[in-house]
Amino acid sequence: MDEKLRYDPINDTSVLKASDLRKTRLTLRMLNDLRKAGDARDQEAQENLVIVKQMYQTPAEPVA
Repeated sequence: MDEKLRYDPINDTSVLKASDLRKTRLTLRMLNDLRKAGDARDQEAQENLVIVKQMYQTPAEPVA
């Protein structure tokens, strides 16, 4: 898994304080980072699904 696609809290500038009254504006860069993180999460789920299917499949009958 490419670590560049994961969420990085260091780059998160949308953390709000109690005194902030205005809504934050999402930039195109923020939206793109969110899309990449979602794609990485979906890809990881697909990879895990393949492993789980392989673990729990019924064993093949041995040829006698």
